[in-house]
Amino acid sequence: MINFTDIHDRKQTRSVKWDILQTVFQSEDVLPMWVADMDFQTPQPVIDALVERSKHGIFGYTILDNDVKGEISGWLERHHGWSIDTDWLSFSPGVIASLHMVIQAFTNPGDKVLIQTPVYTPFYSVITKHDREVVKNKLVYNGDSYQINFDDFEEKLKSGVKAFILCSPHNPVGRVWSKEELKKLADLCMSYNVLIVSDEIHGDLTFPGIEHFPVAALSEEISHETITFMSPSKTFNLAGLQASYIVTSDKEKRKILNNQLESQGHHMLNTMGNLALEISYKHGDEWLTELRKVLHEHRNYVVDMFEQHTSKLKVVQTEGTYLLWIDCSKLGLDDKSLKEFMTKKAKVGLNAGVEYGKEGSQFMRMNIACPKATLVEGVKRIIDAVHTT
Repeated sequence: MINFTDIHDRKQTRSVKWDILQTVFQSEDVLPMWVADMDFQTPQPVIDALVERSKHGIFGYTILDNDVKGEISGWLERHHGWSIDTDWLSFSPGVIASLHMVIQAFTNPGDKVLIQTPVYTPFYSVITKHDREVVKNKLVYNGDSYQINFDDFEEKLKSGVKAFILCSPHNPVGRVWSKEELKKLADLCMSYNVLIVSDEIHGDLTFPGIEHFPVAALSEEISHETITFMSPSKTFNLAGLQASYIVTSDKEKRKILNNQLESQGHHMLNTMGNLALEISYKHGDEWLTELRKVLHEHRNYVVDMFEQHTSKLKVVQTEGTYLLWIDCSKLGLDDKSLKEFMTKKAKVGLNAGVEYGKEGSQFMRMNIACPKATLVEGVKRIIDAVHTT
């Protein structure tokens, strides 16, 4: 029985989402709907496998064998129509660690790296912490959704960009880029000899009728100029087990990447992360199908409630992820006041849009991967706060 309605108490589990509210929001009295992990338990086969493995009592170094790699290959073929050779796979504890490795391995200090803003906060730091230059291709908000400014994208590539970090599906704006959009981006990158670094960690989490296309699957030529990051961590709520993988079809690039991973000790997975990756991909299909339905219903609920009860909040049209991007501009608050409104008046802990770049000013990011009762309470708090403003 798949159950996405039970409320599980996550306090006192060293949860980033639930146990540092005072530090993040200066209050314990907020409902946390921020960090991108879910309040749902992982699939039961994963839990059972981890419990059984723990009974062995010995947690020495483990290998990433053909069973694990085969499950990854099968998952990508079933869910994304992407046929890969298992030799293309590398591993690391997480996508952010992998991003750091790629930026160090394939660019030099002072090089320009392109991102599309507003975007996932660590994209900035993986560039600046290694003394590279951030170049922005600002996404265009039309009042309903976001589009790519391709003319600006090409102009930025012309300026000498060495790598482009693609967020696909996009966090936080929720776009699932079409095959045509991805092809156009990739063709431009190849024209200007720009490496495509593609974070596709949310690729499994699209809404019904929406398909995620791995950019490297578009053609063999594009594949050889792309390094792709994926993980079951968002899909199956496994982030704390730190297991991710990298797909690199080009042999020379893969050699450079693996050398970088090994030089900093990031090329292995822990025992439990290794097992969870395998079992989730082996037994998680039905669970994911139900999850996607739940997230779609949750998104529609928030959209409907805001439309019915307030004209001051608008959910940006989204096609994937479990993160809603909310336009709060009609509240007429600056970013500091908007955050205080949500935390002190609504008593809901959201991510401030400006954290994703100045282009996110007057937006908030809401995590809807929680039981319906939690979602209903969070939405009610926000609407009640708007009505008393």
